[in-house]
Amino acid sequence: MHNESRKLSEIGAAKSLMPAKLSHVVLRTARLKPMRQWYLTALNGHVQYENPNVCFLTYDEEHHRIGIVQIPGVTDDTCTGPGLEHISFAYNNLGELLANYQRLKALGVEPYWTINHGPTISMYYRDPDGNRIELQYDVFSTADGANRFIAENYAENFMGIVFEPEDMIQKYEAGVSLEEIVKRPTLPQGKTPWDMHRA
Repeated sequence: MHNESRKLSEIGAAKSLMPAKLSHVVLRTARLKPMRQWYLTALNGHVQYENPNVCFLTYDEEHHRIGIVQIPGVTDDTCTGPGLEHISFAYNNLGELLANYQRLKALGVEPYWTINHGPTISMYYRDPDGNRIELQYDVFSTADGANRFIAENYAENFMGIVFEPEDMIQKYEAGVSLEEIVKRPTLPQGKTPWDMHRA
């Protein structure tokens, strides 16, 4: 990774900027517990992290394959469209994610939410029907690293910290270390994880 170009124009020109893999699917629900149990049973999976509003579960080395979210106060009567929350696609490295951001922005397609989740640097988009798509870079090179971060940090902040893509691009192209660029800041004083959420 140290030999990789830090000029996004070169990355964009040399790469096809396709995702490396389909990473995970997140579902909205008003019935977190039954949904949790169904997916654990159907996929023979295990819980990676959960709290009263979210459950991340997996069946392999990935930190999560299925996420289930119940926004506080939502019931069957008030839930606006239980179902798909988002589909996530992962890029091989941060340069590809940022170059793809520039490519899409030049075409008039911009993310509605950019957040450092900790295990991922993520950019969320809406398709023409309003479906949400997450384009991400996996911060940790191993599942153990991501799982350790989740275990040590998600009780305090399971959502992440919002970031400005242009600031990240400037640091990336200036040669700031990847470790510094992707390190998740702490939650601002007086804020909750839900303050970082953008619907």
